[in-house]
Amino acid sequence: MQFMKMAQMIEYYMLFALGLAIVALAVWALIDCLRHPADRFIQEGKRTKGFWTGLTVASTAVALLSMLSISGGILQLIAACIVCVYLADVKPAVSGKGGWYGY
Repeated sequence: MQFMKMAQMIEYYMLFALGLAIVALAVWALIDCLRHPADRFIQEGKRTKGFWTGLTVASTAVALLSMLSISGGILQLIAACIVCVYLADVKPAVSGKGGWYGY
């Protein structure tokens, strides 16, 4: 019985840490998206700034709500994927640091 309580406590803290990491990434992506001009998104061949702002706002909201309820689930996973796509693909392109960095 004691083992099950310990396992549940470990699971709770791991899900909380994962939720906190997703919230941090989502807030970072949202702030970054808001600070770039709208014409950079079109110039680099990405979707519009409004599209990415909407996705990052929704991802941040879902990540916050998921973390507060500690439920995780598929919506939290989708939010994490959207944020990771923004940070890995869109952010380097609109910041001018995409590609091979001049090599």
